[in-house]
Amino acid sequence: MMNRWNAVLRRDAAYDGAFVFAVVTTGIYCRPSCPARRPLRGNVRYFSTAGAAEREGFRACRRCRPVPSLAARACDLLRGGEPLPLRRLAARLGVSPHHLQRTFTRAVGVSPAAYLDMIRFERFRNHGGAGVMPALLDAGFASSSRLYGRARSRLGMTPATVLKGGAGMAIVYDTIGCPLGKALIAATPAGICAVLLGNSDARLARDLRAIFPRAALRRHPALLRRAGAQIRRMFAGKPFDAALPLDVRATAFQARVWKELKSIPAGATRSYGEIARRIGRPGAARAVGRAIASNPVALIIPCHRAIGSSGALTGYRWGVGRKKALLAMESRSV
Repeated sequence: MMNRWNAVLRRDAAYDGAFVFAVVTTGIYCRPSCPARRPLRGNVRYFSTAGAAEREGFRACRRCRPVPSLAARACDLLRGGEPLPLRRLAARLGVSPHHLQRTFTRAVGVSPAAYLDMIRFERFRNHGGAGVMPALLDAGFASSSRLYGRARSRLGMTPATVLKGGAGMAIVYDTIGCPLGKALIAATPAGICAVLLGNSDARLARDLRAIFPRAALRRHPALLRRAGAQIRRMFAGKPFDAALPLDVRATAFQARVWKELKSIPAGATRSYGEIARRIGRPGAARAVGRAIASNPVALIIPCHRAIGSSGALTGYRWGVGRKKALLAMESRSV
């Protein structure tokens, strides 16, 4: 409950759709991001859906309008565990499949089918059972072919390794010199999983170990020669290979933010608020900032191009000085 209350206090838009909170003294329920004055904590009740709040007699806030959108209702149904193809999902919601596909994809950033896949893989990843097949069935996969066929791209490791908490996951890495000190590149068999910036090889190796504490890490410059060349091109302000494979996992919200970051031209910047508006989440600037801060692959997903609303170069995971230098390099190149 503490996390929910903190989200309400912060008016955290990232939790919109995850729950609503109701105020006993007013009889009104709201989104976590509602701009209204915060109630006393003892007067607050939490509900997973707007419908649940209304069944208890609460009415929707006219200010933040927490009645769920079509996309939010679709997400609730998909999270329910029942396998719902697009046509059945649309029929359940009383809309056409085409309208649902278009509306859902615009709001969530992925199609209903892709969203359902994300839910299934996340259930599989968090399964506490012993054995791949029971976990596969509990997660909602009808057969092992779909799980194994996409395991590398979705999980970054084999299904059996996932159930062991990532133990034995093979990651190779290398460090290269760059104008900002040192850059570490790490990759799984599926693609690049981390690009970190720092001052020393030893510190970067420790940072990588902190991210992947149970993985088997091995320095292997030969395997990462091509990736290293691409990173050097970025530092030189030259275009890089957009097909460079990545193995990074994200929530639907993070994926939308990272996709928007990649659309910002080299040398240009956008504020957190502008990025939030472009992904259809105005007012979610703080949530955008957290999604940007969680980006594990510097440069490839260019989080240095996000700035404060005043134009200030706000916090950067690898230091504001590096952020300023990267933008200057890009501006000179352009």
